[in-house]
Amino acid sequence: MQALKERILTEGQNLGNGILKVDSFINHQVDPALMLAVGGALAAHFGALGINKVLTAEISGIAPAVMTALALGVKVAYARKTKPVTMPDNVYTAAAPSHTKGGEVRLMISPEFLRPEDKLLIIDDFLASGNTIMALVDLAKQAGAEVIGVGAVIEKQFEGGRAMLEAQGIRVRSLAVIKEMTDTEIIFAEGVSP
Repeated sequence: MQALKERILTEGQNLGNGILKVDSFINHQVDPALMLAVGGALAAHFGALGINKVLTAEISGIAPAVMTALALGVKVAYARKTKPVTMPDNVYTAAAPSHTKGGEVRLMISPEFLRPEDKLLIIDDFLASGNTIMALVDLAKQAGAEVIGVGAVIEKQFEGGRAMLEAQGIRVRSLAVIKEMTDTEIIFAEGVSP
């Protein structure tokens, strides 16, 4: 997705240690027009696979997940990181180490929003090591739901998450695949799910 790549190059900030700051259009401030295009692109790729729900993790995955769900005409559910008083005691939970948060993140979702009949498309802002997405896969398995595929806005190929997911038989689609981040440049991969 060329418009996304251009935004990464013009507004993204390489903070070192594999951390890409895209707060101006995805993670802190959201560009709705760009997210609408992202959702349309991901929905076009996965649309014929019988998906009936999109699943993501709060908070940065919500914007692309909502736009993808809108394009697919399905609902979106998201795993919470803190348990509100409105959530039942018995929930599905999974944990993942977080590179940007420094430590472990616990994800939880109520069984009323993740059911055995769900055919899920997992959407997230980043696919890096794959740990957060694998935690979402774990939540889906706990519910007896089927993961149809994973869509990511940005993939950091050098962190190996795709390989881990594909080894589990999960389809992966990323809209901007970064092969390498040096101190001075961001290098996109060619020929990997554009």
